[in-house]
Amino acid sequence: MHIGRCALVLLAVSAFGQDLQSTDPEERAKAAKSYREAGADAIPTLVPLLSDAERDVRLEAVRSIVTIGTQHSLDPLIQALKDSDPEVQIRATDGLVNFYVPGYVQKGMARLTASIRGRFDRENRDIVDNWITVRPEVISETGKLAKSGASMESRANAARAIGILRGKAALPDLVASLQTKDTTVLFEALIAMQKIGDFSAGPRARPLLRDLDERVQIAAIETVGLLRATDSIPDLQKVFDSSKSVRVRRAALTSLAMLPDPTSRPLFERGFTDKDDKVRAAAAEGFARLNQPADIELLQQAFDAEEKMAARLGIAFALVALGQTKIEEFSPLTYLVNTLNSRAYRDVVEPYLTELARKPEVRNQIYQFVAKATRDEKIGLARILAVTGDRESVAQVEWISKDGDSEVAQEGLRALKAIRARLN
Repeated sequence: MHIGRCALVLLAVSAFGQDLQSTDPEERAKAAKSYREAGADAIPTLVPLLSDAERDVRLEAVRSIVTIGTQHSLDPLIQALKDSDPEVQIRATDGLVNFYVPGYVQKGMARLTASIRGRFDRENRDIVDNWITVRPEVISETGKLAKSGASMESRANAARAIGILRGKAALPDLVASLQTKDTTVLFEALIAMQKIGDFSAGPRARPLLRDLDERVQIAAIETVGLLRATDSIPDLQKVFDSSKSVRVRRAALTSLAMLPDPTSRPLFERGFTDKDDKVRAAAAEGFARLNQPADIELLQQAFDAEEKMAARLGIAFALVALGQTKIEEFSPLTYLVNTLNSRAYRDVVEPYLTELARKPEVRNQIYQFVAKATRDEKIGLARILAVTGDRESVAQVEWISKDGDSEVAQEGLRALKAIRARLN
């Protein structure tokens, strides 16, 4: 069957190959499309089409090169980043990301809609695994595109790609792109800076803490917190006090909690009794990082009385951070691990447990959950240990990697690779 399919593909390519030289742009575009199933050997034939005078021909050539998708696609796609058409630039960018994050294009994260801006409606959370090395020229050329692409959409898309690929070398280009007034570019550049995680970039987001676009403002607030921009503390305090948006107030208090400072304590105390449960959660995070044992009694009382899950998770995080690491049926640590089973809250609890598991005493307690963990708990614990694990974690992750559930085993294998890459 495989031989027969290859023969059909070759016949199709042969039939259309002559049309690559056609004077009719539509025929050249059809010919370029016909090569999608031809494999890497077809790439040298497609490369000249990247310089075709007709945009549609160049676009179909890029699509075919992306579909072929081997390492031989990289140089042509880097070339296509320099195209004058924004959609060609976007397709080439997505193809480069897809090489390092397989399935990126196919799963629809990069699919263009009738309105190109529609693709940026949701925050992208993809990020390349830490043991993967991205070619320097992929990062450098994508960085140039983020700074000066043919359209704001292609610039925003390039910024998104830099974040996914952890392109630290392109950080100056992301910072330069913050000078634009385009909200989509600003948002994608800020999220990319968060993914790269270079603390030196944190202060660059400070001017956007009062941006008129709430989405950009919140992204800037998150960025200064995640990148530990302590010079932003007074600004964040003012934003929390003055904003009428609960989403902005939540973000401001969450970032202040990441930048623990005694001057923020009155805000945490006020936030802890706020009517919004996520503000209460952020306040609990603040108490956790202020690291005052005297707060344990207050937090324990609140943990027992709290009815809203977001706030209760934040309080549980604070209690574990302050040393309450016992494994009992209703203990804070057990509550956090069990919440990995919740589709609605696993994205909240994984970061909590990841931060907590950086402490050896908490990580050792987490090991005790592995043997009896549910499917979702194993997946979550593998992801957590992938970031925080050390040599002692290897045995736990190896056990997960041998699970009979293929998805669980895959997460275990990824965690093993991540730990070993860090140890080496």
